[in-house]
Amino acid sequence: MSRFSFMGQQSATLTAHQTELSVPLTLMQPAADAGPRPSEEEAGSGAERSGGRGRQGRGGARGSGGPALGAAGAAEEGAGGGGRSPPAGLGGGSPRGPSPRRALPVPPLRVRGFWPLLTALCTALLCLYQALRGSAAGGGAGGPEDAAAEAEEAAGSGVPLLKGSALLLLGCLLARCCGAAGGGPRRGGARCPAGARRGALERFHARQLRVSPHVLGHSKAHVGRVVAELVRAAKAQGLQPGPLALSLRGDFVRIGSAYEQHKVRSPDCFDILVPLRLPPHLEPQPRRADGLGPCGAFVCGLRARDGWTRRCRPFAEGFCVELQGRSHLSSGLVLRWFQGHLQRCLSSVRYRLQERCRVSLSACPGQPPTLHILPCSDYVCCHISMAVRLIPAIPLGDALYLTALPPEGPRGSLGPEALWGLNASRQEQRLLGWLKEQAPAASCHLKCLQILKGLRDLRRQGLEEPFCSQWGRVLSSYALKTALFSLLLQGPLEAWDERFLVERLEDLVLYLRDCLRKQVLMDFFLGNTSIPEAVALPRFLKEAAPVNLLSAFDGPTLDLVAFQLISTWIQAPHIIRMYSSPRYLRPAPAPCRHMAEAGQEPPGE
Repeated sequence: MSRFSFMGQQSATLTAHQTELSVPLTLMQPAADAGPRPSEEEAGSGAERSGGRGRQGRGGARGSGGPALGAAGAAEEGAGGGGRSPPAGLGGGSPRGPSPRRALPVPPLRVRGFWPLLTALCTALLCLYQALRGSAAGGGAGGPEDAAAEAEEAAGSGVPLLKGSALLLLGCLLARCCGAAGGGPRRGGARCPAGARRGALERFHARQLRVSPHVLGHSKAHVGRVVAELVRAAKAQGLQPGPLALSLRGDFVRIGSAYEQHKVRSPDCFDILVPLRLPPHLEPQPRRADGLGPCGAFVCGLRARDGWTRRCRPFAEGFCVELQGRSHLSSGLVLRWFQGHLQRCLSSVRYRLQERCRVSLSACPGQPPTLHILPCSDYVCCHISMAVRLIPAIPLGDALYLTALPPEGPRGSLGPEALWGLNASRQEQRLLGWLKEQAPAASCHLKCLQILKGLRDLRRQGLEEPFCSQWGRVLSSYALKTALFSLLLQGPLEAWDERFLVERLEDLVLYLRDCLRKQVLMDFFLGNTSIPEAVALPRFLKEAAPVNLLSAFDGPTLDLVAFQLISTWIQAPHIIRMYSSPRYLRPAPAPCRHMAEAGQEPPGE
């Protein structure tokens, strides 16, 4: 290759680099139509003043309700898209996607090593200057007096050198601390950009909340095998006493977030319903426990087909309590019988499973027993210790069950002993399946639920008792899921596309804020007539009276929870960063030998 051709290639390469460098400078110019972003103080005060939200026209300013928080009013930056999506709440219409005039994403400037490099360079220049000055002074001729003066001068010049190095090092540390704290909310400062907020939420979900489908699939499969062995043994032993006692039906129902695809952090806790069987001549008759317990509680009366005879007396004495002159099935007595029955059957199951895992059973008063599973061989490749709550349930038909409520009243009173809760987990799973079919393929509704649950748990770590317990009870997983269901059915499902993750999370937070301020969050299934017909509900649920999930809490508590919820959403990037140290992160599961042999991760359930 000749010298001229080589120089031509170098010139072309230099021209191309100059062209590439000029593009980001053009893209970094602010848009002419971009309005000023509200400050954090304005967002907080506006969120407190607002009593509701105007849902129409989300592309501009909000209505007379609360102002947009987080990503509201700002253009999406980075992966968040270039425009606002339509509201997922009230107001129909098709969702408005990103603007076609969206600018190309500009990568952030990497300045992490700038200050250390500048400190090292300035220190090296000072050292070089001092060395040259010392050599120049040593090279000159002079008497003893001149040497003494030069020594004093050199000693005095060492002080500015140390001071300059210390000042440069201090400036480097301050710059790094300010850079690490950048992006979080500051009083009176600029709001967190939508792109930075989305990035923080995405990283939080990927690193701390997302459960590996492979690990979750193995854990669910192993839990199913162990529970099946225990239920089979309990059913076989329960048939011996006779037809006048409780017994196990022989199957179990998987419920909870692990089986609804919104489990967070680690797949180490599971919920299993274990249906029981009443004597053949008895039928359950549930009704609302008005005045006997919390809102939404039930009592279970019993009806004998041939009338109460003397042969029903042993069952009534063992499992029933008298309320208002009638015999009602006692949740406390049934729970104690269930715990003892499983404990007696555990020895045979432990012997059959001793090569696979170690199993143990623990029980607290008034709580369902917990089955602990500890793998002891390579049969379970993920080696995760699991806890399974085994919840006894009374079948009502149409996939509805009565489960024991935790006692809230004084021990020994008959009221809490007879209270039951209605479990409609199968209807929730049907609704989630229908939403999965109707929503876009890349829908973010379950991801929003996971992130909100994660933010709730992070914020709880900074609260003190007794408000910490009230925070968890008010914003329970069931309450968050109820709010999500209500919001999903208020607007077009196309608005829940993955591109609008921040907007939909904001809608969910504001919807919860409004419910807390109004002190009303109705149960989604009891007495709800707006559920789609495709999700067939039993007649019992349709005719039931509506239940307010927040009726057990006073107004000041709900107002404080609403304030903390809005504050948590505004400071979400800062809270996530504050609790992202290694001690808060869930440990990564060990590599699975089955994955290593196959060379790829199997699809999750």
